[in-house]
Amino acid sequence: MTRPTDLLEYLKSRPIVFDGAMGTGLYERGYFINRPFDEANLVRSETVAEIHASHRKAGAQILETNTFSANRILLGRYGLPDRVREINLAGVALARGAAREEALVGGALGPTGEGLGVLPEDRLAELRSVFEEQISALVDAGVDLLVLETFHHMGEMLAALAVARTHFKGPIVAQMSFEEDGLLRDGTSPERVAETLARAGADIVGVNCCDGPAVVHDVATAMLKAGVPVSAQPNAGRPRRLDQRTLYMATPEYFGVYARRLYKAGIRLVGGCCGTRAEHVAAIAAAARMIGASGADERPGPGAALERTTVAAEAPRTLPEIPMRDRSHFAAKVEDVFARRLQGGTATSAPRGREDFVVSVEINPPAGLDPAKAVAAARQLVAAGVDVINVPDGPRAAVRMGNVAFSHILQRDIGCEVILHVCCRDRNLVGLQSDILGAHVLGLRNLVVITGDPPKLGDYPKATAVFDLDSIELLKLVNGLNQGVDPAGRMVGQQTGFFLGAGVEPAAADYDRELKRLERKVAAGARIIMTQPVYDRSTVARFLADTRSLKVPILLGLCPLVSARNADFLHNEVPGMSVPEHIRERMQKAGTGAPAQQEGIRIAREMLDEFSSAITGCYIMPQLGRTTSALGVLEGLDYGESSPG
Repeated sequence: MTRPTDLLEYLKSRPIVFDGAMGTGLYERGYFINRPFDEANLVRSETVAEIHASHRKAGAQILETNTFSANRILLGRYGLPDRVREINLAGVALARGAAREEALVGGALGPTGEGLGVLPEDRLAELRSVFEEQISALVDAGVDLLVLETFHHMGEMLAALAVARTHFKGPIVAQMSFEEDGLLRDGTSPERVAETLARAGADIVGVNCCDGPAVVHDVATAMLKAGVPVSAQPNAGRPRRLDQRTLYMATPEYFGVYARRLYKAGIRLVGGCCGTRAEHVAAIAAAARMIGASGADERPGPGAALERTTVAAEAPRTLPEIPMRDRSHFAAKVEDVFARRLQGGTATSAPRGREDFVVSVEINPPAGLDPAKAVAAARQLVAAGVDVINVPDGPRAAVRMGNVAFSHILQRDIGCEVILHVCCRDRNLVGLQSDILGAHVLGLRNLVVITGDPPKLGDYPKATAVFDLDSIELLKLVNGLNQGVDPAGRMVGQQTGFFLGAGVEPAAADYDRELKRLERKVAAGARIIMTQPVYDRSTVARFLADTRSLKVPILLGLCPLVSARNADFLHNEVPGMSVPEHIRERMQKAGTGAPAQQEGIRIAREMLDEFSSAITGCYIMPQLGRTTSALGVLEGLDYGESSPG
């Protein structure tokens, strides 16, 4: 991550990563809560410095000083009203020492706890005096910005903001804390709050604390209408009590998901409040890097690797691309079938043979050293006429044999074509490019580019997620290699001949955004689209209608259900998946074992029969290695017969 030199200018093109919670870190390191956390700047300075450093190392670009409650009123409760300046100066020095040259220092101050309701002028004057004392100390110590946060009452925030604007010429962040219903305690909406704070002189407006990422996301996105940068620093969910300890249950992975959503929505600064640790900051930083890899319209983030890179799609086309049908047999068939679909217009008759339809079936690489069982399954599929085998790249973030090695084995031993999944999660820009070039040398010509499942899902939840690139940027990279140019704009010497595919979620929660990203994937070089499994017919119909203008071949994703429990799991716990109630009822009535598996195959076959005339082919993902269930779905399309297994 990089240190912004001009924060407001930096925010015009890149998002920012705030740090995590200081109080949580102090509490977990044994600091007694019968003393103010701010006093730790004097009595546990090494601990404060350690927490700051952990946030910086995790990717924070702004470190907030440990001075949230270091004002005369709150310190007075502990007999420390005369140490306001000393504590604030020490807080800035500790943050500055940890920031080094890699992060900015934000002077943090919160409410006094005395700003309730409509205050008379003499009371407001007293509050202004309290804020002036603390702000003067922070400014004298040399903070890069001021962060006014966790204010519940607008009157007190405006008093603090007026003082801050008078005494400080740098950027000011003003963050309010909202109720669970997304409003201030007095009922003011986020939009109105943002407009009021911006008019009062805040350079950045936002929301912090109050609740977990979901509520904060909704509030922050509503504040975007103010026309100034918006920040969001949610808690790590709602706290729970366990054995006399307060625990926050939102995992870093969950935090990372929402950090990416916040950045995607246009929030410019994201960090963590109560309950967040360095691991949460690292997840936010990873999300910022992913946004940085997503293209100009989403405003590149602070990923250092990308800042030094020229995007491949912007490089001049220096070598002629290899014709599509010469890249692989699979590419040639896709091109032929799709061309016949276009010539046939809106014909309703379903294709009945192998020559009229493209079929891909997924096989996972083995979890150990012996690929024999997986190779045998692939051999069975190829013998039945399946066109291409899909080989995932660490699906569900589980450790398996490298898919380049396994794909090479399949092509060498069976002679089948393979679609190699390339995942952005585990390798940086250098590693991805090296592996892609190696795959080409081994004769692997079909790629489907995906961003990848987060490590939290897999065997090693503490594994680092790299995400130098996301799927769109990686498509641009490979498309550049197909033109003989690497991401830095250098000639490779020869062009690659990859047939590129991309994924899409027709049932995505943010459907409009998913369609926009799909358009960008096609523009970046995707020549075939493979959908996630879909069980709702209206969802498929809508998606096919909305993507017809893209004129790109589509393989419909099918995942035969194996049980009612499986259907419930996919519906309730897998993002982007929706299993209609009537389908779940059918699986419930089917019972368990073979009857349930047969019903799952029938459901998938019905979906295929209904839409086969409108798609180029299908992409079947059999569960639990049941490759015979894939062939069961294909009955009637002149493929090998089978029964569920």
